[in-house]
Amino acid sequence: MKKIQIAKSGIYAVIDRTACGKKSLVELARGCIKAGVKIIQLRDKTEDVKGFYRNALLIREITKGKAIFIINDRADIAKLVNADGLHTGQDDLPVKAARAILGPQRIIGKSCHSVKEAIQAEREGVDYISIGPIFKTPTKPGYRPAGLKVLKETCQRLKIPIVAIGGINMDNIKLVRNAGAGLIAVVRAICKAKDIGQAIDKLSCVHPPCFVFVENKGGLIRPANGGAH
Repeated sequence: MKKIQIAKSGIYAVIDRTACGKKSLVELARGCIKAGVKIIQLRDKTEDVKGFYRNALLIREITKGKAIFIINDRADIAKLVNADGLHTGQDDLPVKAARAILGPQRIIGKSCHSVKEAIQAEREGVDYISIGPIFKTPTKPGYRPAGLKVLKETCQRLKIPIVAIGGINMDNIKLVRNAGAGLIAVVRAICKAKDIGQAIDKLSCVHPPCFVFVENKGGLIRPANGGAH
């Protein structure tokens, strides 16, 4: 099996449970695939193991051969459903342990909040990192914004793909792009939109292509351009 690759640029749409409200997880993923989205991450901090596994299995089936599927945090479930990769946090399973479970071919990403953490994650052998929150955001109430300066320095010092995340919307996405971010993640800008498809269309015009993260409770989403991996 060849090493699975992640793209270095595009919109990284994060569908968050609290931001999206009461919408169907599986139908969201199905809608993303139908629209041509090429990467989906399942992130669910509230569901029990059985429910998480069930959702992961269903989404793996509908993404197979159509999109990269990444699981957040749960390396065991990622392996069980044959996901394409895993996204970890600073307090999650160490990268070395995750790699031992998933093997060298799978994608492993890691959330970072400073240049120091990002450099360390690259040394640990992750395939990409996310850095943020760039701006103040309700989805990360306990974190101080990292800011554009930290983002720019991270982009200058790392060689692996970098995802900018946190408080990014149509009003500031160009600033984030100009700071050097290849992959740009958006949460509330999409989940709170009256027309999610239209919101992604607009974001994609500024920074195509489109990648999607799915957290529990999703809704139908129709991004334009689809993207590539």
